[in-house]
Amino acid sequence: MIVNCRLFRFLVISLVTVSLCRGALRAQKQDNAELLQVREAVWRAFFANDTKTLADLVPPETISLGPGKDGWENQADILRDAADFQAKGGKLIRLEFPRTEVRRYGDVAVTYSEFLYEIELNGKRSVTTGRAMEVFVLRDGRWTNPGWHTDREP
Repeated sequence: MIVNCRLFRFLVISLVTVSLCRGALRAQKQDNAELLQVREAVWRAFFANDTKTLADLVPPETISLGPGKDGWENQADILRDAADFQAKGGKLIRLEFPRTEVRRYGDVAVTYSEFLYEIELNGKRSVTTGRAMEVFVLRDGRWTNPGWHTDREP
């Protein structure tokens, strides 16, 4: 009888624990979905020269590291690059993130991704692939993207 009671308690505690873990994982996946939507919005806003969205999601203290120039850029540089891309008639054709890992640390999240984008510039299409590590910070209930590092595959 005592063994049956212990077994019953163990099973009940196990079921409750599994249920709580599933709920937490579901909530994290939903949070990650919102985060990944913001990530994609930043990339699309850049290629569309959507300065309002970029200014909202890429704060003034942003630091971006990547190929080109000296590799260091801030919000003003990013806004200028987006305007230059559009002024040259640049158009985003395709944007994909074939692989992404998300790590959450309270109100900070880091994404590690592979990316692919296809653009059209001066009537010619080109595909760029690479990797990105992006930092996101939850501020006033919204994700912002104050930093990233990208590299391109040759």
